[in-house]
Amino acid sequence: MKKYLFLSICSLYTFMAMAQQTPIVLFPDGAPGETRKLTQKDDLSGDKVAGCPVLRISDVSEPTLTFYPAPADNNTGATIIVNPGGGYNILAYNLEGSEICKRFNSHGLNCVLVKYRVPRREGKEKHEAPLQDLQRAIAYTRSHATEWKIDPGRIGVMGFSAGAHLAAVASNHYSQATYPKVDRYDETSLRPDFCILIYPAYLDGPNFSIAPELKVTENTPPTILVQTQDDHRLLNSSLFYYYALKEAGVPVAMHLYPSGGHGYGLRNTGDLVNEWPYRVLNWLQDIGMTR
Repeated sequence: MKKYLFLSICSLYTFMAMAQQTPIVLFPDGAPGETRKLTQKDDLSGDKVAGCPVLRISDVSEPTLTFYPAPADNNTGATIIVNPGGGYNILAYNLEGSEICKRFNSHGLNCVLVKYRVPRREGKEKHEAPLQDLQRAIAYTRSHATEWKIDPGRIGVMGFSAGAHLAAVASNHYSQATYPKVDRYDETSLRPDFCILIYPAYLDGPNFSIAPELKVTENTPPTILVQTQDDHRLLNSSLFYYYALKEAGVPVAMHLYPSGGHGYGLRNTGDLVNEWPYRVLNWLQDIGMTR
């Protein structure tokens, strides 16, 4: 019986990755700087997390967003723009994307899933093209607030691993778009109202400094970090960024768990860190993003 239940849960994960709303192309006339169209590759054959497959998407040249609305009878009006991780080489699209959206939908939060460009573009910073995609997703989402019945003043970003780095960069680079204007949607604010970073990568520099692309100021959005102590290679990414936010006077929270490693999403791996969605929900209420 347990075997069949386990298999059904894995099937549900796969279904959640595939069964989406219709994706919206972020740049209808082609993404900036793209000279050729890649053939997207979807792979479910790699390592599993909590015994279930991870949908790894690669070769993305046409970035999209997918809107996941919360149920009408349980909608806080707040929206999370979700950025999967994958080292800026692939996207862990179900583990750190569609599953996240469905879970937070169940708690009354709208979600927008970004399929940003991967892999890294030769001769460009690892986050250059993805930042254009995320900024455009923020602008598009905020411009459709009335149509989508969301609050334009309660739109934040969430990211995992490399996607968390991307969310942090967007939280510090919002004064102007990094891409040529596409349409009137780009006239709205690019500043996220909050930032959720789950096992972030690439945020740290040497000697307790942060990465140079992170220009933290007192206007950086309120931020929460989730990290485990045994994620040894990336632990300082959270610690150093937390310190920089604290020193700048930015409202910041961090939940540091003893174990759990890296790349667990919100699947049940048997570690205490699996409770992190509830800490995020409490924090969103505490900062006034949900009621």
